[in-house]
Amino acid sequence: MKGKIIRISGPVVYAQIKGAINDLVRVGPKGLLGEIIEIRGEQKVIQVYEDTVGLKPGQIVKNTSMPLSVELGPGLLGKVFDGTQRPLNDIANQQGIFIENGVDLPALDREKKWEFKPKVKSNTQVKPGDIIGEIQENKSFLHKVMVPPGVEGKITNIKEGFFTVDEEIAKINGKKLSLMHKWPVRIPRKIAKRMPVNEPLISGQRVLDFLFPIAKGGVAAIPGPFGAGKTVIQQQFAKWCDADIIVYIGCGERGNEMTEVLQEFPHLKDPKTGEPLMNRTILIANTSNMPVAAREASIYTGVAIAEYFRDQGYNVALMADSTSRWAEAMREISGRLEEMPGEEGFPAYLSKRLAEFYERAGNVKTLAGEKGSISVIGAVSPPGGDFSEPVTQNTLRITRVFWALDASLADKRHYPSIDWLASYSLYHDNTQEWFEKNFAQWNKLRIKTQELLEEEAALQEIVQLVGLDSLPQKQQLLLLVAKMIREDFLQQNAFSEEDSYCSPSKLLAMINSIFEFYEEALDKELDISKLRTSQATEKIAGLKYVISQNMDEEIKSLKKEIKKSIKDATLGGSEK
Repeated sequence: MKGKIIRISGPVVYAQIKGAINDLVRVGPKGLLGEIIEIRGEQKVIQVYEDTVGLKPGQIVKNTSMPLSVELGPGLLGKVFDGTQRPLNDIANQQGIFIENGVDLPALDREKKWEFKPKVKSNTQVKPGDIIGEIQENKSFLHKVMVPPGVEGKITNIKEGFFTVDEEIAKINGKKLSLMHKWPVRIPRKIAKRMPVNEPLISGQRVLDFLFPIAKGGVAAIPGPFGAGKTVIQQQFAKWCDADIIVYIGCGERGNEMTEVLQEFPHLKDPKTGEPLMNRTILIANTSNMPVAAREASIYTGVAIAEYFRDQGYNVALMADSTSRWAEAMREISGRLEEMPGEEGFPAYLSKRLAEFYERAGNVKTLAGEKGSISVIGAVSPPGGDFSEPVTQNTLRITRVFWALDASLADKRHYPSIDWLASYSLYHDNTQEWFEKNFAQWNKLRIKTQELLEEEAALQEIVQLVGLDSLPQKQQLLLLVAKMIREDFLQQNAFSEEDSYCSPSKLLAMINSIFEFYEEALDKELDISKLRTSQATEKIAGLKYVISQNMDEEIKSLKKEIKKSIKDATLGGSEK
Protein backbone atom coordinates (compact mmCIF):
# COMPACT_ATOMS: atom_id res chain seq x y z
CA MET A 1 0.00 0.00 0.00
CA LYS A 2 1.29 3.43 -0.96
CA GLY A 3 0.37 6.97 0.00
CA LYS A 4 1.77 10.49 0.11
CA ILE A 5 3.14 12.83 2.76
CA ILE A 6 0.80 15.74 3.57
CA ARG A 7 2.93 17.63 6.11
CA ILE A 8 5.90 17.17 8.44
CA SER A 9 6.31 18.26 12.08
CA GLY A 10 9.74 17.14 13.35
CA PRO A 11 9.70 13.37 13.89
CA VAL A 12 5.93 13.30 13.17
CA VAL A 13 4.70 12.93 9.59
CA TYR A 14 1.09 13.21 8.39
CA ALA A 15 0.29 11.05 5.36
CA GLN A 16 -2.64 10.04 3.17
CA ILE A 17 -2.36 6.24 3.26
CA LYS A 18 -4.37 3.18 4.21
CA GLY A 19 -3.27 1.36 7.35
CA ALA A 20 -3.87 0.48 10.99
CA ILE A 21 -2.40 1.60 14.30
CA ASN A 22 1.20 0.26 14.83
CA ASP A 23 1.71 -0.54 11.14
CA LEU A 24 5.34 -0.12 10.12
CA VAL A 25 5.87 2.23 7.16
CA ARG A 26 8.72 3.40 4.92
CA VAL A 27 8.74 7.16 4.44
CA GLY A 28 10.21 9.19 1.56
CA PRO A 29 12.73 8.26 -1.13
CA LYS A 30 15.22 6.84 1.42
CA GLY A 31 12.59 4.61 3.04
CA LEU A 32 12.86 6.03 6.56
CA LEU A 33 11.45 3.70 9.20
CA GLY A 34 8.22 4.89 10.86
CA GLU A 35 5.13 3.66 12.68
CA ILE A 36 1.47 4.71 12.47
CA ILE A 37 0.52 5.99 15.93
CA GLU A 38 -2.78 7.76 15.26
CA ILE A 39 -5.61 7.78 12.69
CA ARG A 40 -7.41 11.03 11.84
CA GLY A 41 -9.98 10.14 9.24
CA GLU A 42 -8.13 9.43 6.01
CA GLN A 43 -4.93 10.86 7.46
CA LYS A 44 -2.42 8.72 9.33
CA VAL A 45 -0.02 10.17 11.89
CA ILE A 46 3.41 8.52 11.66
CA GLN A 47 6.28 8.75 14.14
CA VAL A 48 9.53 8.41 12.19
CA TYR A 49 12.50 6.72 13.87
CA GLU A 50 15.10 8.61 11.83
CA ASP A 51 15.98 12.22 11.03
CA THR A 52 13.18 13.72 8.89
CA VAL A 53 15.31 16.58 7.46
CA GLY A 54 14.83 16.62 3.67
CA LEU A 55 11.36 15.08 3.61
CA LYS A 56 8.77 17.01 1.55
CA PRO A 57 4.99 16.89 1.11
CA GLY A 58 4.01 14.70 -1.80
CA GLN A 59 6.76 12.12 -1.31
CA ILE A 60 5.81 8.44 -1.22
CA VAL A 61 4.95 6.49 1.96
CA LYS A 62 4.79 2.68 1.81
CA ASN A 63 2.91 0.58 4.37
CA THR A 64 4.48 -2.78 5.21
CA SER A 65 1.26 -3.87 7.03
CA MET A 66 3.51 -5.24 9.81
CA PRO A 67 3.96 -3.85 13.34
CA LEU A 68 7.37 -2.76 14.68
CA SER A 69 8.95 -6.14 15.48
CA VAL A 70 12.24 -7.63 16.64
CA GLU A 71 14.09 -10.58 15.13
CA LEU A 72 14.57 -13.29 17.74
CA GLY A 73 17.01 -16.14 17.35
CA PRO A 74 20.67 -17.13 17.83
CA GLY A 75 23.15 -14.30 17.34
CA LEU A 76 21.58 -11.69 19.63
CA LEU A 77 24.11 -12.06 22.43
CA GLY A 78 27.10 -9.75 22.33
CA LYS A 79 25.41 -7.44 19.82
CA VAL A 80 24.86 -3.68 20.01
CA PHE A 81 21.57 -2.46 18.52
CA ASP A 82 19.88 0.89 18.20
CA GLY A 83 16.32 1.53 19.40
CA THR A 84 14.76 -0.24 16.40
CA GLN A 85 17.18 -3.23 16.51
CA ARG A 86 19.48 -2.12 13.73
CA PRO A 87 22.91 -3.75 14.34
CA LEU A 88 25.26 -0.83 14.97
CA ASN A 89 28.47 -2.84 14.61
CA ASP A 90 27.40 -4.15 11.20
CA ILE A 91 26.42 -0.64 10.06
CA ALA A 92 29.79 0.73 11.22
CA ASN A 93 31.64 -2.00 9.33
CA GLN A 94 29.62 -1.31 6.20
CA GLN A 95 29.53 2.49 6.04
CA GLY A 96 31.60 3.95 8.90
CA ILE A 97 30.72 5.55 12.22
CA PHE A 98 27.93 7.81 10.90
CA ILE A 99 24.56 6.18 10.25
CA GLU A 100 22.95 7.35 7.03
CA ASN A 101 19.18 7.72 6.79
CA GLY A 102 17.29 4.72 5.48
CA VAL A 103 19.91 2.09 6.38
CA ASP A 104 18.14 -1.24 6.65
CA LEU A 105 20.27 -4.18 7.79
CA PRO A 106 18.85 -7.35 9.39
CA ALA A 107 19.37 -7.65 13.13
CA LEU A 108 20.55 -11.27 12.84
CA ASP A 109 23.40 -12.40 10.58
CA ARG A 110 21.92 -14.18 7.56
CA GLU A 111 25.18 -15.89 6.59
CA LYS A 112 26.46 -17.43 9.83
CA LYS A 113 25.57 -21.09 10.31
CA TRP A 114 24.57 -22.52 13.70
CA GLU A 115 24.73 -26.15 14.78
CA PHE A 116 21.17 -27.22 15.57
CA LYS A 117 20.51 -30.31 17.69
CA PRO A 118 16.84 -31.37 17.78
CA LYS A 119 15.24 -32.38 21.10
CA VAL A 120 12.01 -33.79 19.62
CA LYS A 121 11.29 -36.36 16.94
CA SER A 122 9.20 -36.10 13.80
CA ASN A 123 5.43 -36.53 14.24
CA THR A 124 5.57 -35.01 17.75
CA GLN A 125 2.65 -32.72 18.59
CA VAL A 126 4.00 -29.28 19.59
CA LYS A 127 2.53 -25.96 20.69
CA PRO A 128 3.83 -22.37 20.94
CA GLY A 129 6.80 -22.03 23.30
CA ASP A 130 7.78 -25.74 23.22
CA ILE A 131 11.54 -26.29 23.03
CA ILE A 132 12.34 -28.37 19.94
CA GLY A 133 16.14 -28.08 19.85
CA GLU A 134 19.31 -26.46 21.13
CA ILE A 135 22.25 -24.42 19.83
CA GLN A 136 25.50 -23.88 21.74
CA GLU A 137 25.63 -20.16 20.94
CA ASN A 138 28.91 -19.61 22.77
CA LYS A 139 31.01 -21.41 25.38
CA SER A 140 28.76 -20.32 28.24
CA PHE A 141 25.27 -20.06 26.73
CA LEU A 142 22.91 -22.75 25.45
CA HIS A 143 20.30 -21.25 23.13
CA LYS A 144 16.97 -23.08 23.17
CA VAL A 145 15.00 -23.07 19.93
CA MET A 146 11.26 -22.69 20.53
CA VAL A 147 8.10 -23.12 18.50
CA PRO A 148 7.13 -19.55 17.49
CA PRO A 149 3.95 -17.95 18.89
CA GLY A 150 0.85 -18.76 16.89
CA VAL A 151 2.26 -22.01 15.46
CA GLU A 152 0.85 -25.36 16.61
CA GLY A 153 0.55 -28.87 15.27
CA LYS A 154 2.59 -31.93 14.32
CA ILE A 155 6.28 -31.35 13.64
CA THR A 156 7.72 -33.14 10.61
CA ASN A 157 10.96 -33.28 8.63
CA ILE A 158 13.04 -32.06 11.58
CA LYS A 159 16.74 -31.87 10.70
CA GLU A 160 20.07 -31.87 12.49
CA GLY A 161 23.12 -29.96 11.32
CA PHE A 162 24.34 -26.46 10.48
CA PHE A 163 21.81 -23.84 9.39
CA THR A 164 21.52 -20.09 8.92
CA VAL A 165 18.76 -18.35 10.89
CA ASP A 166 16.35 -18.31 7.94
CA GLU A 167 16.92 -21.84 6.59
CA GLU A 168 14.32 -24.53 7.17
CA ILE A 169 14.98 -26.83 10.15
CA ALA A 170 11.53 -28.47 10.29
CA LYS A 171 7.90 -28.13 9.29
CA ILE A 172 4.78 -27.82 11.41
CA ASN A 173 1.57 -28.64 9.54
CA GLY A 174 3.49 -28.07 6.31
CA LYS A 175 4.68 -24.60 7.40
CA LYS A 176 8.41 -23.83 7.28
CA LEU A 177 10.16 -23.49 10.64
CA SER A 178 13.52 -21.70 10.97
CA LEU A 179 15.86 -20.75 13.83
CA MET A 180 14.43 -17.23 14.07
CA HIS A 181 11.02 -15.60 14.27
CA LYS A 182 9.68 -12.07 14.66
CA TRP A 183 7.61 -10.59 17.47
CA PRO A 184 5.80 -7.20 17.80
CA VAL A 185 7.64 -5.19 20.45
CA ARG A 186 4.58 -3.55 22.00
CA ILE A 187 2.73 -6.82 22.70
CA PRO A 188 3.81 -8.88 25.77
CA ARG A 189 4.60 -12.51 24.98
CA LYS A 190 2.16 -15.03 26.44
CA ILE A 191 2.99 -17.00 29.59
CA ALA A 192 1.37 -19.95 31.36
CA LYS A 193 1.36 -18.50 34.88
CA ARG A 194 2.85 -15.81 37.08
CA MET A 195 4.85 -17.22 40.00
CA PRO A 196 5.72 -15.67 43.40
CA VAL A 197 8.94 -13.64 43.54
CA ASN A 198 10.80 -15.13 46.50
CA GLU A 199 14.46 -15.45 45.47
CA PRO A 200 16.76 -12.41 45.61
CA LEU A 201 18.71 -11.18 42.62
CA ILE A 202 22.20 -10.96 44.13
CA SER A 203 24.11 -7.97 42.79
CA GLY A 204 27.35 -8.10 44.77
CA GLN A 205 26.65 -4.56 46.03
CA ARG A 206 26.37 -4.65 49.83
CA VAL A 207 23.94 -1.79 50.36
CA LEU A 208 21.55 -3.30 47.78
CA ASP A 209 21.76 -6.99 48.71
CA PHE A 210 21.70 -6.45 52.47
CA LEU A 211 19.41 -3.48 53.08
CA PHE A 212 17.29 -3.09 49.93
CA PRO A 213 17.20 -6.36 47.94
CA ILE A 214 15.35 -6.89 44.68
CA ALA A 215 13.82 -10.28 43.92
CA LYS A 216 14.24 -12.17 40.67
CA GLY A 217 11.27 -10.98 38.65
CA GLY A 218 11.06 -7.76 40.66
CA VAL A 219 11.13 -4.09 39.68
CA ALA A 220 13.30 -1.31 41.10
CA ALA A 221 13.73 2.42 40.54
CA ILE A 222 16.94 4.45 40.96
CA PRO A 223 16.07 8.15 41.05
CA GLY A 224 18.76 10.71 41.63
CA PRO A 225 20.20 14.02 40.46
CA PHE A 226 22.94 14.45 37.90
CA GLY A 227 26.28 13.03 39.07
CA ALA A 228 24.84 10.93 41.90
CA GLY A 229 25.87 7.63 40.32
CA LYS A 230 22.75 6.11 38.69
CA THR A 231 24.61 4.83 35.65
CA VAL A 232 27.49 3.42 37.72
CA ILE A 233 25.05 1.45 39.91
CA GLN A 234 23.29 0.04 36.86
CA GLN A 235 26.61 -0.86 35.26
CA GLN A 236 27.75 -2.57 38.47
CA PHE A 237 24.45 -4.42 38.62
CA ALA A 238 24.82 -5.51 34.99
CA LYS A 239 28.41 -6.68 35.58
CA TRP A 240 27.87 -8.71 38.73
CA CYS A 241 24.23 -9.72 39.28
CA ASP A 242 23.45 -13.44 39.13
CA ALA A 243 21.09 -13.20 36.15
CA ASP A 244 21.68 -15.44 33.13
CA ILE A 245 21.17 -12.68 30.54
CA ILE A 246 21.72 -8.91 30.72
CA VAL A 247 19.78 -6.48 28.51
CA TYR A 248 21.15 -2.94 28.92
CA ILE A 249 19.07 -0.16 27.34
CA GLY A 250 20.59 3.28 26.96
CA CYS A 251 17.31 5.04 26.19
CA GLY A 252 18.36 8.66 26.06
CA GLU A 253 21.32 9.18 28.38
CA ARG A 254 24.45 11.02 27.22
CA GLY A 255 26.60 9.32 24.61
CA ASN A 256 29.71 9.30 26.80
CA GLU A 257 27.95 7.10 29.40
CA MET A 258 26.92 4.58 26.75
CA THR A 259 30.46 4.74 25.32
CA GLU A 260 31.80 3.72 28.73
CA VAL A 261 29.55 0.64 28.68
CA LEU A 262 30.61 -0.21 25.12
CA GLN A 263 34.28 0.11 26.00
CA GLU A 264 34.21 -1.72 29.35
CA PHE A 265 31.86 -4.65 28.84
CA PRO A 266 33.83 -6.41 26.07
CA HIS A 267 36.88 -6.54 28.38
CA LEU A 268 35.06 -7.73 31.51
CA LYS A 269 35.15 -11.38 32.56
CA ASP A 270 31.97 -13.12 33.60
CA PRO A 271 32.48 -14.17 37.26
CA LYS A 272 30.35 -17.26 36.61
CA THR A 273 32.22 -18.66 33.62
CA GLY A 274 35.43 -16.67 33.15
CA GLU A 275 34.29 -15.91 29.59
CA PRO A 276 33.74 -12.31 28.32
CA LEU A 277 30.69 -10.73 29.95
CA MET A 278 29.39 -9.71 26.50
CA ASN A 279 28.71 -13.42 25.84
CA ARG A 280 25.50 -13.01 27.84
CA THR A 281 24.82 -9.29 27.27
CA ILE A 282 22.75 -7.34 24.72
CA LEU A 283 23.14 -3.57 24.46
CA ILE A 284 20.46 -1.24 23.09
CA ALA A 285 22.24 2.08 22.44
CA ASN A 286 19.87 4.96 21.82
CA THR A 287 21.49 8.03 23.34
CA SER A 288 20.18 11.58 23.69
CA ASN A 289 21.57 12.75 20.32
CA MET A 290 19.70 10.04 18.39
CA PRO A 291 16.19 10.57 16.94
CA VAL A 292 13.63 11.10 19.68
CA ALA A 293 11.07 8.63 18.31
CA ALA A 294 13.63 5.80 18.28
CA ARG A 295 14.35 6.60 21.92
CA GLU A 296 10.69 5.90 22.70
CA ALA A 297 10.84 2.58 20.83
CA SER A 298 14.09 1.40 22.45
CA ILE A 299 12.37 0.44 25.73
CA TYR A 300 9.97 -1.89 23.91
CA THR A 301 12.76 -3.37 21.77
CA GLY A 302 14.76 -4.22 24.90
CA VAL A 303 11.91 -5.77 26.88
CA ALA A 304 10.72 -7.85 23.88
CA ILE A 305 14.23 -9.35 23.59
CA ALA A 306 14.25 -9.96 27.37
CA GLU A 307 10.94 -11.85 27.14
CA TYR A 308 12.38 -14.10 24.44
CA PHE A 309 15.19 -15.28 26.72
CA ARG A 310 12.83 -15.54 29.70
CA ASP A 311 10.66 -17.92 27.64
CA GLN A 312 13.70 -20.19 27.25
CA GLY A 313 13.76 -20.55 31.04
CA TYR A 314 16.46 -17.99 31.86
CA ASN A 315 16.63 -15.20 34.45
CA VAL A 316 17.03 -11.85 32.69
CA ALA A 317 18.08 -8.53 34.23
CA LEU A 318 17.03 -5.47 32.24
CA MET A 319 18.57 -2.02 32.87
CA ALA A 320 16.82 1.06 31.49
CA ASP A 321 18.95 4.23 31.61
CA SER A 322 16.98 6.38 31.90
CA THR A 323 13.19 6.24 31.82
CA SER A 324 13.08 10.04 32.27
CA ARG A 325 14.55 10.48 28.78
CA TRP A 326 12.04 7.95 27.46
CA ALA A 327 9.22 9.97 29.06
CA GLU A 328 10.64 13.17 27.56
CA ALA A 329 10.53 11.53 24.11
CA MET A 330 6.84 10.74 24.69
CA ARG A 331 6.29 14.35 25.80
CA GLU A 332 7.86 15.72 22.62
CA ILE A 333 5.86 13.43 20.34
CA SER A 334 2.68 14.21 22.29
CA GLY A 335 3.35 17.93 21.81
CA ARG A 336 3.81 17.44 18.07
CA LEU A 337 0.44 15.65 17.99
CA GLU A 338 -1.14 18.63 19.77
CA GLU A 339 -2.53 16.40 22.53
CA MET A 340 -3.85 17.85 25.77
CA PRO A 341 -0.85 17.83 28.13
CA GLY A 342 -0.85 16.44 31.67
CA GLU A 343 1.32 17.49 34.59
CA GLU A 344 4.46 19.41 33.57
CA GLY A 345 3.65 18.89 29.90
CA PHE A 346 3.94 15.09 30.00
CA PRO A 347 1.17 13.19 28.20
CA ALA A 348 -1.85 12.19 30.27
CA TYR A 349 -1.08 8.52 29.54
CA LEU A 350 2.43 8.68 31.11
CA SER A 351 1.52 6.52 34.12
CA LYS A 352 -0.20 3.96 31.86
CA ARG A 353 2.86 3.61 29.63
CA LEU A 354 5.19 3.27 32.62
CA ALA A 355 2.94 0.62 34.17
CA GLU A 356 2.75 -1.34 30.90
CA PHE A 357 6.55 -1.40 30.71
CA TYR A 358 7.23 -2.45 34.33
CA GLU A 359 4.40 -5.02 34.27
CA ARG A 360 6.36 -7.00 31.67
CA ALA A 361 8.75 -7.93 34.47
CA GLY A 362 7.96 -10.93 36.64
CA ASN A 363 8.78 -14.49 37.63
CA VAL A 364 6.79 -16.80 35.36
CA LYS A 365 6.08 -20.33 34.27
CA THR A 366 6.50 -20.33 30.49
CA LEU A 367 4.24 -22.00 27.94
CA ALA A 368 6.78 -24.84 27.76
CA GLY A 369 6.68 -25.33 31.55
CA GLU A 370 10.08 -23.66 32.14
CA LYS A 371 10.67 -21.15 34.94
CA GLY A 372 12.08 -17.79 33.90
CA SER A 373 12.12 -14.21 35.09
CA ILE A 374 12.69 -10.61 34.03
CA SER A 375 13.92 -8.15 36.65
CA VAL A 376 13.73 -4.48 35.65
CA ILE A 377 15.94 -1.76 37.13
CA GLY A 378 14.94 1.65 35.83
CA ALA A 379 16.99 4.79 36.40
CA VAL A 380 15.06 8.05 36.77
CA SER A 381 16.72 11.44 36.25
CA PRO A 382 14.49 14.06 37.92
CA PRO A 383 15.56 17.64 37.12
CA GLY A 384 17.50 19.01 40.08
CA GLY A 385 16.92 15.78 42.03
CA ASP A 386 13.27 16.71 42.61
CA PHE A 387 11.54 13.43 43.49
CA SER A 388 8.11 15.09 43.34
CA GLU A 389 8.16 15.42 39.54
CA PRO A 390 5.73 13.22 37.51
CA VAL A 391 8.10 10.52 36.15
CA THR A 392 9.56 9.73 39.59
CA GLN A 393 6.18 9.74 41.33
CA ASN A 394 4.49 7.54 38.74
CA THR A 395 7.46 5.15 38.81
CA LEU A 396 7.34 4.86 42.61
CA ARG A 397 3.67 3.86 42.47
CA ILE A 398 4.61 0.88 40.29
CA THR A 399 8.03 -0.32 41.51
CA ARG A 400 8.61 -2.12 44.80
CA VAL A 401 12.21 -1.10 45.41
CA PHE A 402 13.31 2.52 45.82
CA TRP A 403 17.06 3.16 45.72
CA ALA A 404 17.15 6.90 46.46
CA LEU A 405 20.44 8.55 45.50
CA ASP A 406 21.66 11.42 47.66
CA ALA A 407 23.74 14.20 46.07
CA SER A 408 25.34 15.03 49.45
CA LEU A 409 26.68 11.46 49.72
CA ALA A 410 28.03 11.69 46.18
CA ASP A 411 29.72 14.99 47.06
CA LYS A 412 31.49 13.17 49.92
CA ARG A 413 32.58 10.46 47.45
CA HIS A 414 30.44 7.91 49.28
CA TYR A 415 29.46 5.40 46.59
CA PRO A 416 27.04 3.83 46.03
CA SER A 417 25.38 7.07 47.15
CA ILE A 418 22.16 5.35 48.23
CA ASP A 419 20.40 7.08 51.10
CA TRP A 420 19.86 4.30 53.66
CA LEU A 421 17.17 6.32 55.45
CA ALA A 422 15.06 7.29 52.41
CA SER A 423 15.37 4.05 50.40
CA TYR A 424 13.21 0.96 50.87
CA SER A 425 12.47 -2.51 49.53
CA LEU A 426 9.12 -4.27 49.68
CA TYR A 427 10.71 -7.64 48.89
CA HIS A 428 12.03 -8.31 52.42
CA ASP A 429 9.10 -10.58 53.29
CA ASN A 430 9.35 -12.40 49.96
CA THR A 431 13.07 -13.12 50.27
CA GLN A 432 13.26 -13.68 54.04
CA GLU A 433 12.88 -17.46 53.85
CA TRP A 434 15.55 -17.76 51.14
CA PHE A 435 18.07 -15.72 53.15
CA GLU A 436 17.38 -17.65 56.38
CA LYS A 437 17.83 -20.94 54.57
CA ASN A 438 21.09 -19.96 52.88
CA PHE A 439 22.60 -17.41 55.29
CA ALA A 440 21.60 -17.73 58.94
CA GLN A 441 21.36 -14.47 60.92
CA TRP A 442 20.98 -12.44 57.69
CA ASN A 443 17.59 -10.91 58.49
CA LYS A 444 18.41 -10.41 62.18
CA LEU A 445 21.60 -8.52 61.36
CA ARG A 446 19.85 -6.47 58.67
CA ILE A 447 17.21 -5.25 61.12
CA LYS A 448 19.89 -4.43 63.72
CA THR A 449 21.85 -2.49 61.11
CA GLN A 450 18.87 -0.41 60.03
CA GLU A 451 17.91 0.33 63.64
CA LEU A 452 21.46 1.41 64.48
CA LEU A 453 21.67 3.74 61.46
CA GLU A 454 18.33 5.32 62.41
CA GLU A 455 19.58 5.89 65.97
CA GLU A 456 22.72 7.49 64.58
CA ALA A 457 20.67 9.91 62.45
CA ALA A 458 18.74 11.01 65.56
CA LEU A 459 21.96 11.48 67.58
CA GLN A 460 23.64 13.55 64.87
CA GLU A 461 21.32 16.48 65.61
CA ILE A 462 22.39 16.41 69.26
CA VAL A 463 26.08 16.16 68.27
CA GLN A 464 25.76 19.31 66.20
CA LEU A 465 24.46 21.16 69.26
CA VAL A 466 26.66 19.89 72.13
CA GLY A 467 29.59 18.14 70.42
CA LEU A 468 30.59 14.49 70.27
CA ASP A 469 32.60 14.43 73.51
CA SER A 470 29.58 15.61 75.53
CA LEU A 471 27.65 12.43 74.78
CA PRO A 472 27.64 9.43 77.16
CA GLN A 473 30.12 6.67 76.32
CA LYS A 474 27.39 4.30 75.10
CA GLN A 475 26.19 6.82 72.53
CA GLN A 476 29.75 7.63 71.43
CA LEU A 477 30.30 3.91 70.86
CA LEU A 478 27.08 3.70 68.84
CA LEU A 479 28.23 6.58 66.62
CA LEU A 480 31.61 4.90 66.12
CA VAL A 481 29.98 1.62 65.07
CA ALA A 482 27.50 3.43 62.79
CA LYS A 483 30.42 5.21 61.13
CA MET A 484 32.10 1.84 60.59
CA ILE A 485 28.92 0.49 58.99
CA ARG A 486 28.63 3.51 56.70
CA GLU A 487 32.26 3.82 55.62
CA ASP A 488 33.63 0.28 55.95
CA PHE A 489 30.55 -1.69 54.95
CA LEU A 490 28.01 0.30 52.91
CA GLN A 491 30.64 2.23 50.96
CA GLN A 492 32.03 0.16 48.09
CA ASN A 493 34.76 0.81 45.52
CA ALA A 494 33.63 -0.08 41.99
CA PHE A 495 37.19 0.36 40.68
CA SER A 496 38.79 -2.04 43.16
CA GLU A 497 39.24 -5.60 41.94
CA GLU A 498 38.69 -6.95 45.47
CA ASP A 499 35.78 -4.67 46.44
CA SER A 500 33.85 -4.25 43.19
CA TYR A 501 31.91 -7.45 43.95
CA CYS A 502 31.05 -8.77 47.42
CA SER A 503 29.58 -12.25 47.82
CA PRO A 504 26.78 -12.78 50.38
CA SER A 505 29.10 -14.88 52.57
CA LYS A 506 31.76 -12.17 52.62
CA LEU A 507 29.08 -9.54 53.26
CA LEU A 508 27.78 -11.50 56.25
CA ALA A 509 31.29 -11.96 57.66
CA MET A 510 31.93 -8.20 57.41
CA ILE A 511 28.75 -7.04 59.14
CA ASN A 512 29.02 -9.81 61.74
CA SER A 513 32.53 -8.62 62.64
CA ILE A 514 31.29 -5.06 63.17
CA PHE A 515 28.55 -6.24 65.54
CA GLU A 516 30.96 -8.56 67.38
CA PHE A 517 33.15 -5.51 67.94
CA TYR A 518 30.11 -3.55 69.16
CA GLU A 519 28.86 -6.24 71.55
CA GLU A 520 32.35 -6.88 72.93
CA ALA A 521 32.75 -3.19 73.76
CA LEU A 522 29.20 -2.46 74.92
CA ASP A 523 29.44 -3.23 78.66
CA LYS A 524 32.92 -1.88 79.34
CA GLU A 525 34.32 1.46 80.48
CA LEU A 526 36.37 2.47 77.46
CA ASP A 527 38.45 5.30 76.08
CA ILE A 528 36.45 5.76 72.86
CA SER A 529 39.06 8.01 71.27
CA LYS A 530 41.64 5.23 71.73
CA LEU A 531 39.19 2.70 70.30
CA ARG A 532 38.69 4.83 67.16
CA THR A 533 42.38 4.46 66.25
CA SER A 534 42.78 0.85 67.37
CA GLN A 535 44.12 -2.01 65.25
CA ALA A 536 40.67 -3.66 65.35
CA THR A 537 38.92 -0.74 63.63
CA GLU A 538 41.68 -0.62 61.00
CA LYS A 539 41.35 -4.35 60.35
CA ILE A 540 37.56 -4.07 60.05
CA ALA A 541 38.01 -1.22 57.55
CA GLY A 542 40.33 -3.44 55.50
CA LEU A 543 37.96 -6.44 55.29
CA LYS A 544 36.41 -5.14 52.06
CA TYR A 545 39.76 -5.60 50.31
CA VAL A 546 40.21 -9.19 51.48
CA ILE A 547 39.42 -11.77 48.80
CA SER A 548 36.70 -14.28 49.73
CA GLN A 549 39.11 -17.26 49.81
CA ASN A 550 41.12 -15.65 52.64
CA MET A 551 38.13 -14.38 54.58
CA ASP A 552 37.89 -17.17 57.18
CA GLU A 553 41.55 -16.81 58.14
CA GLU A 554 41.24 -13.02 58.33
CA ILE A 555 38.13 -13.24 60.56
CA LYS A 556 39.94 -15.53 63.04
CA SER A 557 42.78 -13.03 63.27
CA LEU A 558 40.32 -10.16 63.63
CA LYS A 559 38.50 -11.76 66.57
CA LYS A 560 41.76 -11.87 68.53
CA GLU A 561 42.53 -8.27 67.57
CA ILE A 562 39.07 -7.10 68.71
CA LYS A 563 39.62 -8.56 72.20
CA LYS A 564 43.12 -7.08 72.40
CA SER A 565 42.08 -3.59 71.18
CA ILE A 566 39.16 -3.41 73.60
CA LYS A 567 41.37 -4.57 76.47
CA ASP A 568 43.91 -1.85 75.59
CA ALA A 569 41.14 0.80 75.47
CA THR A 570 39.53 -0.28 78.78
CA LEU A 571 39.84 2.43 81.43
CA GLY A 572 41.97 1.27 84.35
CA GLY A 573 42.76 -1.96 82.46
CA SER A 574 39.73 -3.73 83.91
CA GLU A 575 36.13 -4.28 83.02
CA LYS A 576 33.41 -2.57 84.97
